[in-house]
Amino acid sequence: MHIEVICTGDEVLTGKIVNTNFSYITQKLEDVGLAVQWETTVGDDRENLLRAFQLAGERADAVIVNGGLGPTVDDLSQEIAAKAAGVELELNEDWLKRMEDFFQRRSRVMPPNNRKQAMLPTTSEVIDNPIGTACGFAVDIGRARFYFTPGVPRELRRMLEEQIVPRLLAKAGLPGAIFLKRFHSYGLGESHVDSLLAGVEDLVPDGSVKLGFRAHYPQLETKLTVRGRDLDDARGKLAPAEKEVRKRLGNFILAEDEQTLEGVVLAELTKRGATLAIAETFTSGQIAARIGPLPGAETILRRGVLARDLRDVWSSVGLPGAPPAGELTKETAEAVAQAARRATGASHALAVLIEVDEGPDRIEFGGSVCLAIAGPDRVASRRSRIVGGREWVRLGAVELGLDCLRRYLQALPVDERTDFEKR
Repeated sequence: MHIEVICTGDEVLTGKIVNTNFSYITQKLEDVGLAVQWETTVGDDRENLLRAFQLAGERADAVIVNGGLGPTVDDLSQEIAAKAAGVELELNEDWLKRMEDFFQRRSRVMPPNNRKQAMLPTTSEVIDNPIGTACGFAVDIGRARFYFTPGVPRELRRMLEEQIVPRLLAKAGLPGAIFLKRFHSYGLGESHVDSLLAGVEDLVPDGSVKLGFRAHYPQLETKLTVRGRDLDDARGKLAPAEKEVRKRLGNFILAEDEQTLEGVVLAELTKRGATLAIAETFTSGQIAARIGPLPGAETILRRGVLARDLRDVWSSVGLPGAPPAGELTKETAEAVAQAARRATGASHALAVLIEVDEGPDRIEFGGSVCLAIAGPDRVASRRSRIVGGREWVRLGAVELGLDCLRRYLQALPVDERTDFEKR
């Protein structure tokens, strides 16, 4: 099936906002075995929009249009969709009532211009938006079925996953059950994992399992997509491939499916009734920032210390004098972690200390990372060298710190080498 995505809006066309919606749409479609052949970005111009709709209607089987369903004068999707389909706009009374109730529940009066959002092409099918006022809809233009979605990311995502993807799968005549299994890892590069998992797809002889990757440093997402007659059939087919991925990637799998690394760490701490103190340099506090907003973190996260100068961290955790002179060492990180644990009364403490190169940012720019985890009965530490630029060092150090804390809590070795370290 030939699919096109049309993204609308002057702010998208001019680059004033980054178009994350397009990448989300294509990734979700790829996860279920559907591929996008064309992507068009068009501004808020009636003539250009009409031509884009007509062209897509000539070459595609299905088109997802994102944006232009709002109440303002530059939101043109309904108007141009009706014109391209050769029909009129009409007021959808049911959606108008939905919007009025939406505002009433929030003790607000609906502005008159919101009524525009209930004006839909006469031949359209409503696609529900349970969390917003923009009414999604589907309509035929040319040979293609068009699906119109709001530009607000959370509204788009809900609509895409719950309603549009099932419609596209049915239109494509694909099996009724598609199951996606995801593994998140840190420390192995994409090409390395690809070679490690060679032959995994062949464990399911009928070819219904597809292996894929999505690299977003510092993590790698490994995906197994499987088709089946129903969900039980899909899960049954997936089982041998899933087992083999776990075996081959081993300790480097940090989370699965919707889990996050910080969520896994928090769950491990919660399971033990533990608390955590954190000391960070050069990270902009990103380790604490990833754990802190999670539900339940208020009972776990005891204190965070952030500084650029090691001397400030040293004194903040109650250590006397000055830190040891010379090269940053694991022993220094161990001393900071143990002191942070004592000073805060936390059961566990993580110290991630970074000594970065001098000079301008460049691809050879690097940093030495010394981290330590202090718990009730043992201390674990490691030293690492990461190169690739300032941001690469910062992101890698944050991920390394959180992953080593996960490994410590799961009784795994914290010093396994990664592909991102300079040997």
